[in-house]
Amino acid sequence: MYKTIIRPIFFNFDPEKIHYFTFSLIRFFHKIGFGSIFRNSYEINNKNLEREVFGLKFSNPVGLAAGFDKDAKLYRELSNFGFGFIEIGTVTPKPQSGNEKPRLFRLKEDSAIINRMGFNNGGVEEAVERLKANRLAPAEKKVLIGGNIGKNKVTPNEEAVNDYIICFEALFDYVDYFVVNVSSPNTPNLRELQEKEPLTKLLQTLQKKNALQENRKPILLKIAPDLTNEQLLDIIEIVSETKIDGVIATNTTISRNGISSENKKEMGGLSGKPLAKRATEVIRFLSEKSNKAFPIIGVGGIHSAKDALEKLDAGASLVQLYTGFIYEGPSLIKKINKAILKRK
Repeated sequence: MYKTIIRPIFFNFDPEKIHYFTFSLIRFFHKIGFGSIFRNSYEINNKNLEREVFGLKFSNPVGLAAGFDKDAKLYRELSNFGFGFIEIGTVTPKPQSGNEKPRLFRLKEDSAIINRMGFNNGGVEEAVERLKANRLAPAEKKVLIGGNIGKNKVTPNEEAVNDYIICFEALFDYVDYFVVNVSSPNTPNLRELQEKEPLTKLLQTLQKKNALQENRKPILLKIAPDLTNEQLLDIIEIVSETKIDGVIATNTTISRNGISSENKKEMGGLSGKPLAKRATEVIRFLSEKSNKAFPIIGVGGIHSAKDALEKLDAGASLVQLYTGFIYEGPSLIKKINKAILKRK
């Protein structure tokens, strides 16, 4: 139904406007009691799907990537589609409107999306207010939440660490793990923070803050698919040196190799099917070269159960969806979990 009726209608409208309309629609259906219907349709409860990764217990290994629910507005409702975890953000210390519109583009022929959103969000304190409900929820109704954090556009790179600290401290009591985002191509000069020296300093600073807490939280690093093998080796060394808990591979790409859609000329990060092969290559490289020293969350181009299994086989412990969720619909989550169970 989604691919034959809903998606064709939605794809006739502006991508960003339809995103917010979809949020309103999902919220409406939950208010009139459809939450249990969604859960019964898409959720699979099976012990064989459970995973324990960086000290956290996931009900299943399929999560929603950051960028979809930036401001933690719909994490509970989205979890009813069968996700094992939801990553909110990227959030920044202060609210910011992001880049000028239009800034989100479908590449239908390539089953892809280009975005140059620019960390548009309401600020970390707004997200915290929404996450308080999850903290107070009974254990069986809690949603496992990742907090993806970044810096404000106006903050110079030399002061970026302060922005990450602000987000880290504000979110600490309300998320289960953190993701340090230095790999978005849509904030000027942000990717410079992926260089070895500034990245090591940033992660060490966060780890020091983490160590002061009574119960530390896992910290992960989200990396770009455009890194060279030498840079990926640096990432392995940085993870070892800073003792962070894992890596998310990968963010969107600035490459346009093999893209046929007219919108390929738009600036921004590309996600979707064209990213699948490269993301899997990065996962495999990190896993093999590190001798599986740390967990990896695999994301990029997952549009089928086969795509997800390839990421897991390459060395990922968990996977995340974004563009595949938009193109394939919520049934994709159930298909992936079923395919994982078939292997048992």
